[in-house]
Amino acid sequence: MATYPEGVPCWADAMFTDLEGAKAFYGDVLGWTFGESSTEFGNYTQAYVGDQAVAAVVPPMPGSEESSAWCLYFASDDAAATAARIRDNGGEVLMGPMQVSDFGTMVLARDPAGVAFGVWQGNRHQGFDKVGDVGAYCWAEVYTRQPEQTDAFFTAVFGYRAQRVDDDQMDFKIFTPAGQDGDAVLGRAAMGEDFPAEAPAHIKIYFAVADCDAAVTRATARGAKVHFGPLATPFGRFASLGDPQGAAFAVIDPSNTEGEMPRMKDA
Repeated sequence: MATYPEGVPCWADAMFTDLEGAKAFYGDVLGWTFGESSTEFGNYTQAYVGDQAVAAVVPPMPGSEESSAWCLYFASDDAAATAARIRDNGGEVLMGPMQVSDFGTMVLARDPAGVAFGVWQGNRHQGFDKVGDVGAYCWAEVYTRQPEQTDAFFTAVFGYRAQRVDDDQMDFKIFTPAGQDGDAVLGRAAMGEDFPAEAPAHIKIYFAVADCDAAVTRATARGAKVHFGPLATPFGRFASLGDPQGAAFAVIDPSNTEGEMPRMKDA
């Protein structure tokens, strides 16, 4: 199992009132199978592609009124220190740091613009067993109505290097972990007037698929809503969806690309 560097997305999970419905939906759309529910941890249930863990689903805690939503976790070498930076930079720690048996230490938080996310200091469980392959986590983007606050927060908390698309008509940035020359690990998009007023700031998680259009067909047949797409881009053909319980996510076929990559410049 991979050990994830500081600030790299390392895990994703979601709460669903209808856990069996969620398992049936994502099993069909993304090809997931599911392990046994862990009653010790509130029926937390891991999803697999083959024998490799790619995400988890869990029923809400008793009395919880939270709506279904995917949560992305960022790797941390020291969850307590990350929680302190979250507070110091105007964010809110909602839970933790909380040790989860010998699996690791968890923090749940929000940035100053209301973007919810998790922090994970891995121990026995480091995170995704695979990324980028069919059925697995592939990419994520922060959607916010307060981009300046969100940019300042994430770069301060995780030490990212920020770059923006070299286009005055587009407010989109990417973040790369400090000291790494590799690929960016997170995007940031500004929410404009095309987003419904009731849509909250959020992180959208992308899962890789072999055929975007076929995945959308399977999803809509099971009651999903198409928010956007399918659309061909230089990064792959993708679509933004809402599952039958309201959780937003996206599917992307990274092999089906069209157009030139955008030019980036330091932000």
